[in-house]
Amino acid sequence: MDERVAHVLAEGPPPLNGFLQRVLDFVQALRRAGVGPTQSEAIDAVRTLPHLDLLERTQLREALAAVTVTSQTQRRAFDDLFELYFPARKAAADDTPPVTDEPADETDPDDYLQDLLDELMEGGDEAVRRMARLAVDQFGRVEGRDGGVSYFQYKVFRAVDLQQLLRDMLGRAVDDEGQLTPLQERLYRDEFEARLRTFQQEVEAEIRRRAAAQRGLDQVADRMTRPPVEELDFFHLSAEDQAQLRAQIRPLARKLATRVSVKRRHGKDGRLDVRRTVRQSLATGGVPFDPKFKPRRPHKPELFLICDVSGSVASFARFTLMFVHALQEQFSKVRSFAFIDTLDEVTALFEQGDAADAMRRMMSEAELVWLDGHSDYGHSLERFHAEYARDLTPRSTVIILGDARNNYRQANAWVLQDLARRARRLYWLNPEPIQFWDTGDSISSSYARFVEDMVEVRNLKQLAAFVERIA
Repeated sequence: MDERVAHVLAEGPPPLNGFLQRVLDFVQALRRAGVGPTQSEAIDAVRTLPHLDLLERTQLREALAAVTVTSQTQRRAFDDLFELYFPARKAAADDTPPVTDEPADETDPDDYLQDLLDELMEGGDEAVRRMARLAVDQFGRVEGRDGGVSYFQYKVFRAVDLQQLLRDMLGRAVDDEGQLTPLQERLYRDEFEARLRTFQQEVEAEIRRRAAAQRGLDQVADRMTRPPVEELDFFHLSAEDQAQLRAQIRPLARKLATRVSVKRRHGKDGRLDVRRTVRQSLATGGVPFDPKFKPRRPHKPELFLICDVSGSVASFARFTLMFVHALQEQFSKVRSFAFIDTLDEVTALFEQGDAADAMRRMMSEAELVWLDGHSDYGHSLERFHAEYARDLTPRSTVIILGDARNNYRQANAWVLQDLARRARRLYWLNPEPIQFWDTGDSISSSYARFVEDMVEVRNLKQLAAFVERIA
């Protein structure tokens, strides 16, 4: 054990040694997951324990989070690991049965679902937790060829249809209350969905606990921890992930804008000022030679975004547009263009307010489909060149967003060659992994030879690093 931590423990009578070790193991798991509490934060976590009621799980969770979590994006990983290292338990007399290979007593599935519905209508957390354990026992069990037993979440939710349960709960509410107003129905739906999420989370936690009992806490912790939201792949976002990512865009944009402004203020001096240098050296005969530089006058670039918003890359384009327009003050001008198989300018939509609303309007109001609604980079680039290329200046930076999958259509790569000649910079952001470029109908290399750089951008963190580079 670290000497500093040992010193802290020596300051007073510690709680139970086993519990202390669990806290230290939990801190180490956080570090491996990238949450990264420092040594002083680990010491603070230990120091909080004598001031807590260790049987109050919520109090313990929030106290440890307060001293180890430094950003909101880390909270999800913290909560997942907390559920694993400090699982919810009711009392010693009614605790979770040990994990064994012995099959539990079979329960009729219809009887179980009826009991579960009753408990969900009551809304008691302990009862829901007990029903989650029973669901894992009854439906999640898989016996391996080696005689071992594993438990799987997908098997549980194949047997327990959450959407059907929601409909049954709403039906019971109607039976109890009579005809519901739209407001009452919405309130009931929100409450019942929250209870079902609690049940789902308890099932997940129970399966993780059983896996940890079989394979070890640390091994399961290292495999189960989800990355921070800004590192989530744009291609694999759930509805919850998308909502969290949208919430992170503006704080991240503010942070990045501050860094960019500081870099501009403290950047290197400009070109050598020959006249000032010679004048300064006259007094010493040129020894020592002290060069003088002209003041650096950094300018804000003009930005032209050309975005593929077809189904395959829609999430990537959506968050890129939101992020760049949240940073709009860092550019002298931002113009946005969207396309599927033809192209239209959508700048005005993003100047009127909420970016999420602008995305919805863009898909319904902009002219993005010309022929069949499948990506056509060649036609879209040709239209951009015909209508907007004359607006590019030596201060313009052009960024194309897309996977370069052109459905075996004409590439018209000559457009990029001409845009590169007109603009200061030309980049391509590709959300596909590099190993998939030039496979199937991808023509990445046909375009990459005319751009300054084709960059793999799969998450918000990579996108922020690229925008900082060009801003």
